[in-house]
Amino acid sequence: MIQAGNYNRLQVQRLKEAGAYLDDGASGILLPKRFVPRGTRVGDELTVFVYHDSEDRLIATTQHPRAVVGDIALLKVVGNSPHGAFLDWGLMKDLFVPKSKQRTPMRLGGEYLVYLYVDAQTGRVAASQYIEHLLSNEPLTVKEKEVVELLVYRETEIGYEMIINNRHTGLLHFNEVYRPLRTGDRVEGYIKTIRPDHKIDLTLGRPGYTRVEDEAGKILRQLEKNNGFLPYHDKSGADAIYEEFGMSKKAFKMAVGKLYKERIIELVNGGIRLAANGGSQAV
Repeated sequence: MIQAGNYNRLQVQRLKEAGAYLDDGASGILLPKRFVPRGTRVGDELTVFVYHDSEDRLIATTQHPRAVVGDIALLKVVGNSPHGAFLDWGLMKDLFVPKSKQRTPMRLGGEYLVYLYVDAQTGRVAASQYIEHLLSNEPLTVKEKEVVELLVYRETEIGYEMIINNRHTGLLHFNEVYRPLRTGDRVEGYIKTIRPDHKIDLTLGRPGYTRVEDEAGKILRQLEKNNGFLPYHDKSGADAIYEEFGMSKKAFKMAVGKLYKERIIELVNGGIRLAANGGSQAV
């Protein structure tokens, strides 16, 4: 069964000037010529994303949208109409948000967290700003030390409220954060603690790297306090490193190595510096 708003594995039914028609049990779904992989033959199976085009027909693409049905994602408004807003989700046809699914009128150029769903009446993919009813920690489907996908939901007084695997919420405390974060960022993390009331504390990275990540956080905080540059490197004295960061030279070198590998910092003459694109790198 074809799933609109998601990836489907479909067989090439026939090849025409317009492109490849993929088997849907009927007349076929068009994969436009510009998206047909070179060398494609009748009978081949292709993984494609299926959605409705501007004429309300199912169409296939090998492009990758920024989100699929069931995802929560931060998307930008690229158009408005009396009936709703249009979001850029990385495909030729923009994603529609009905006015009834907007908390407040969406402004052109603004970015909003939305949930992608299939409209029951039209069968088309649409989006909604109302996501709270999707998030619950009763029951939980995760356990402590499990690696999870995190989405930054909002900043609080003590840290970031995060969406876990598109279904739960948890807290990433500021002392666990060692890189700039903003609403909509996706990062890998793991479940640090599950409390008796099912509230969840989170940590970035993977189990076993907590100490290095804590030290990396100290270095990043110091960098941010000093305009993105610190005069410390692998030749700096152990005493100077301990006085500045409160850690051993070995721990400092490990943390710097991790930050450099993640392209969050650069190694420069005389020290270390925040990379220009450090805030956008995945952890």
